[in-house]
Amino acid sequence: MTVRTALTARRLTAALIAALLLILTGCSGGGSADRDGGDRPSRWQPRPGTAWQWQLAGRIDESVDVPVYDIDGFENSARTVARLHARGRKVICYINVGAWENFRPDRAAFPRSLLGRGNGWRGERWLDIRRLSVLRPLMAERMDMCRAKGFDAVEPDLTDGYRNRTGFPLTAAHQLAYNRAMARLAHERGLAIGLKNDLDQIPQLVRDFDFAVNEECAQYDECDKLTPFIRRKKAVFHVEYALEPGDFCRTAKRLRLSSMQKRLDLDPWRRPC
Repeated sequence: MTVRTALTARRLTAALIAALLLILTGCSGGGSADRDGGDRPSRWQPRPGTAWQWQLAGRIDESVDVPVYDIDGFENSARTVARLHARGRKVICYINVGAWENFRPDRAAFPRSLLGRGNGWRGERWLDIRRLSVLRPLMAERMDMCRAKGFDAVEPDLTDGYRNRTGFPLTAAHQLAYNRAMARLAHERGLAIGLKNDLDQIPQLVRDFDFAVNEECAQYDECDKLTPFIRRKKAVFHVEYALEPGDFCRTAKRLRLSSMQKRLDLDPWRRPC
C-alpha cells in the first residue's frame, strides 16, 4: 500500500467514525424529552382530555390509574417521583409562587418587605410580585428542586394576585410580567409549566404556558375562557369542589377538559368525569 493510499484509508475511517458518532448522538435524547428538530430538547406537552390525579395532602396514593400526577414539590421525594415514572406517569411539581408560606424550608430566604396581607390560608401571605429581581432567584431555586427530583412540569400556584387584596398596588401588567418570568424559569430547566387559574389573562399567556390548571370554572360559569388552551392542543386540568360530576361533566366533555371532583384539602379521593 502506498503512503497516499494509506492516508486516504485513514481519512475514510475517520469520516465513518464521525458519522457514527453523529448518529448515536442524535438517537440519545436527554431525560424524558424527545428531540425537537434541533439541538434543543422539547418539553412534555399534555394533550386535551388527559386524565390526572391531584393530591397535595397525605401520603401519595400511587395506585390511581391515570397518566398524570400533580403533587407537592417540597413534600415528596425523588423516590416518589421515580416510582410514579416507573408506573408510566408524568409528574407535576406543585409550588406556590404568589404567596409566602411559613411552613416551607426556604421561608427565611424571603425578605419581610416582600410579604403582604394574608391570603385566607393559614400561614400564607401574598408576595409583592413587582419585586422580580428579588423573587426570581428564590423561585428559580424552587424550580431547581423540582428538576433535581425528576419532575416533568411545574404547577405554580397563586398567579392571579393582582385580582386580590394583597397589600400591594398590583396591576394586570405586573401579573403578566411575573407569570411570564415564571414560565421562562421553568422552560430554561426543561420543565413544562401550567397556568393556574388567571382566566382573564389566558389570551395573553396561552403561548407562554404548556397547559392550564383550573379550579371551579363550572361553578362560576367560566369554563369557556379556557378554550384557547384546548385550541392549541394543550390540556386543561380542572377540578370542582362543591359541584357533583353530574353538574359539570357534560360541559367538561364538550370542551375536552380533564375534569374531576375533589375535596378542598386535595387528599387522594377523586371522582372523575
